[in-house]
Amino acid sequence: MTASESTVIRWRKSSWSANGQNCVEVAAVADGAQSDHVVYLVRDSKAPDGPQLHFSPSEWEAFLGGVKAGEFDPHSLGN
Repeated sequence: MTASESTVIRWRKSSWSANGQNCVEVAAVADGAQSDHVVYLVRDSKAPDGPQLHFSPSEWEAFLGGVKAGEFDPHSLGN
């Protein structure tokens, strides 16, 4: 996906982010190959024209499951 294509994507960020530019933004877009599937995009709000990470629905669900299970909490990472 090119930067120009990303201008039509509805990016979202956490309400905890306020108006700062130090945020991770997420968007769900239709997969061009299969219109009934989505691809999840992640980008850095400081670099909206920069690289984007692309995740399949199963990858995204695995990530969300890890977040909900606390797998990324600082205490679980040995910090």
